[in-house]
Amino acid sequence: MTATPPSGPAPRAAQAPHAHPYIPNSAPEVKRAMLEAIGAAGVEDFYADIPEELRLRRPLDLPAPLRSEAQLVRHVGGLLARNTSTREVLSFLGAGCYPHHVPAVVDEVVNRSEFLTAYAGEPYEDHGRFQAMWEYQSLMAELLAAEVVNVPVYDGFQAAGTALRMAGRCTGRARVLAVSDTGPDKLSKVVDYLRPEHQLVTVPVRADGRADLDAVRAELAAGDVAAVWAEAPGYAGLVDEGLPELGELAHAAGALYVVGCNPASLGVLAPPSSYGADIACGDIQPLGIHMSYGGGNAGFVATQDDERLVAEFPTRLFGLVPTAVEGEYGFGDVAFERTSFAVREEGKEWVGTAAALHGIAAGVYLSLMGPHGMRELGETVLARTAYAKQRLADVPGVAIPHADAVHFADFPVRFTGSRTAGEVNAALRERGIFGGAVRTDRDPREALYCVTETHTADDIDLLADTLKEIAQ
Repeated sequence: MTATPPSGPAPRAAQAPHAHPYIPNSAPEVKRAMLEAIGAAGVEDFYADIPEELRLRRPLDLPAPLRSEAQLVRHVGGLLARNTSTREVLSFLGAGCYPHHVPAVVDEVVNRSEFLTAYAGEPYEDHGRFQAMWEYQSLMAELLAAEVVNVPVYDGFQAAGTALRMAGRCTGRARVLAVSDTGPDKLSKVVDYLRPEHQLVTVPVRADGRADLDAVRAELAAGDVAAVWAEAPGYAGLVDEGLPELGELAHAAGALYVVGCNPASLGVLAPPSSYGADIACGDIQPLGIHMSYGGGNAGFVATQDDERLVAEFPTRLFGLVPTAVEGEYGFGDVAFERTSFAVREEGKEWVGTAAALHGIAAGVYLSLMGPHGMRELGETVLARTAYAKQRLADVPGVAIPHADAVHFADFPVRFTGSRTAGEVNAALRERGIFGGAVRTDRDPREALYCVTETHTADDIDLLADTLKEIAQ
């Protein structure tokens, strides 16, 4: 017998308009009905706010569709194999995503099916997630010397934007002052998150990297500032001694004081609430969350138990409540009607899926570390950072800006020889080392290098010795 070859699929041009097999809304007739229902002429109406310079205006350069799972696995595996992770080479990258040690217990707990598959966390499939989030909030509150901490939002960038919008709602004012050295990506995200109700004004820092108190005072004189926003430490890791005075200036002008902080530093640095911050915010990635190729982020917002502030939290808050059984407690939402989960478009802000699994990871990490462990972590990072600054300052062709300041984890390095920071990074990569994050927002010869407790003195010595060969 002669087998008849199977006929292949019809050519694309002869097929009906494409509908994705797993996305019902991609069917043309469904799209049409949805647009008619809301009175939109087309999908383009939804993108009217996106600036023209951000639009591609051409189809994405994508490969042909893969028709089987086996093909997809092979293709994605090949793409991933092109990456080199920070676990494979010595890395000094930081600038917001840090290489801290993640205890094995953290991964063991968060990969349990009760947590890993509890997407929304409602009672019918919760299996203890509400309690786990309450425990996380309690541990974070102790670390931050605060009384109210939210369920994590997407990342520290969103947490900063949320904290500043909270300040705007509390004060009824529109302007926000960014007074610290802040990364360009974070500034861009916060500007976008605040508009159109609020305007972010960036107050340039002094030549030594610290906040310019006189410039801040001048901006506050107008009486229309909702919040003074400082970072502790700043983008370049600098710890500013002027942080308490910034809070005094803000409060004297009727503004709130918002401080973004690295939670891993709070075993050795004072929490923002101790020097006047009304709202603290930041990213919990340093607390037991893997770098994940630059991901693995989740944001926190923290305040004292002030009804005015608590009413402005747009995110979920879990509280402890007694049950009908004496001695037993339950865990549930506090003032759920504040959120967009309850009132949708009438919510304080639109808040979608929380990064709750990362919050559970941070809770496990904090419970393992305890106060003594967090202090030991902070002391180790401070000591390693100081040692790295000292070693690199002795390298010809390398200068350490603001060398007299206290830096935590991140610190700036300026290359004074013939190579830019990017060129130095390329030479380091050839030797199996990831250099620092180049400060493209400031000086192409400057980069932010990072050391944590995972770096040994030998690692730092190797970096210094290698830079001696390539930095001049």
